[in-house]
Amino acid sequence: MKVVDGQRSAYRPPATFPPPLRRGPVLVTAAFAALGGALIPAASLAALWRVWQFYAMLFGLFAAVEFVAFVAVLGWPTRKTTRAGAFVAAASLALWVASRPLGLLTRLDPWQPADTVVGFTDYAAAALQVIAVFGFLVVARRRAHPRPSTARRVSAWIVLFPVLLLVLATGAAGTVAAGDNVTGKTTSTLLDGSTVEYCRPDGIPLVMDITRPRPDARAAPVALFLHGGGLVFGNRKPAGPGALLAGSRLVPLRDALTARGFAVASIDYRLAPAARWPAPLADAKCAVRFLETNAAALNVDPARITAVGTGTGGTLASLLGVTAVPGVKAVAALDAPAEFAFAGLDPLTRASILLALGRNPATLREASPLTYAGTGAPPFLIEGGRKSGELADHLRAAGVRVTTGAGEPAEVADFLAVTLGA
Repeated sequence: MKVVDGQRSAYRPPATFPPPLRRGPVLVTAAFAALGGALIPAASLAALWRVWQFYAMLFGLFAAVEFVAFVAVLGWPTRKTTRAGAFVAAASLALWVASRPLGLLTRLDPWQPADTVVGFTDYAAAALQVIAVFGFLVVARRRAHPRPSTARRVSAWIVLFPVLLLVLATGAAGTVAAGDNVTGKTTSTLLDGSTVEYCRPDGIPLVMDITRPRPDARAAPVALFLHGGGLVFGNRKPAGPGALLAGSRLVPLRDALTARGFAVASIDYRLAPAARWPAPLADAKCAVRFLETNAAALNVDPARITAVGTGTGGTLASLLGVTAVPGVKAVAALDAPAEFAFAGLDPLTRASILLALGRNPATLREASPLTYAGTGAPPFLIEGGRKSGELADHLRAAGVRVTTGAGEPAEVADFLAVTLGA
């Protein structure tokens, strides 16, 4: 007891706070993993808002809470804040599991807008959340070292620094990829362009950029452009991350085709592994139907629709031809694989096929143009690509007119113009 001014009062010891934890490499890596896992869905909120506002608000709430947890963990690193960080990251991971593997969120897949440039962007976000949960729990449970030596600290940073760099790179790349679908398209002072929605599979809007030649009273023939990227990467745009990942040759092809009086329709299609085969082919067929149905409004000729594709986009174009999709009058397949058998492939190519199509032999055959007889197919221009020579011989044997060449833009435009009489 203590006497103060003649009165007794109970002694109250000064308040104590939990000792702060060191901002070591495990804590920093976990914090930035959580931040990256939150920024990836946040980058696609604008696109998700246009589809369904409820999911956009739900994802935005989770991202905001995780950002607050990131600030709290690095600003006040205690066992309590690290446990809170682990809980928030685990909740975000549970949201991904419920929406993607389990498919419990109804009406549409809310992660699809984030996967329009890289088909596994949402998987990257989930992996970052796993790293965050594990890292926070390790920090919260381990016994504090009162005075770690300089050698101990330096060695810990040396060991985990590559992991931290990988986390930062994954978070940055995923955020850029998820946000690329909301950036404006490249405009041209010479050409008239517009963007329209051409299909909405499973509630996901897919869009098409239409570039027309100089204003003309006549309905123009149209080239449907399908980008490459192994069915996993890329988008319809002529510039930006999607075009870079797809190895797009859209711009020179577009310029050559519009110079010959063609309209060019470049589309987004659903990417793997977010959307499994035959989703990309179904989207390409939907684009053909859209051009036919809306030809008058778009001022294009529904009787002169062609398909042009690079890489696996060329494979999709070939499939439109060999399956005799009504309306497709010519095909240009540039550097397009004609078969997806694993025999004789290098490990990287095998991995890309597994990611895009899986290992089911029936699916691999279905996605390979060489599987189909090709009877009734329109004229083909074939340039490069795995088994392209076999495809050319196969189509000639079926009575199809096949031209082979270097695939230069002017050559593609000339082939299509001569074939259609444009």
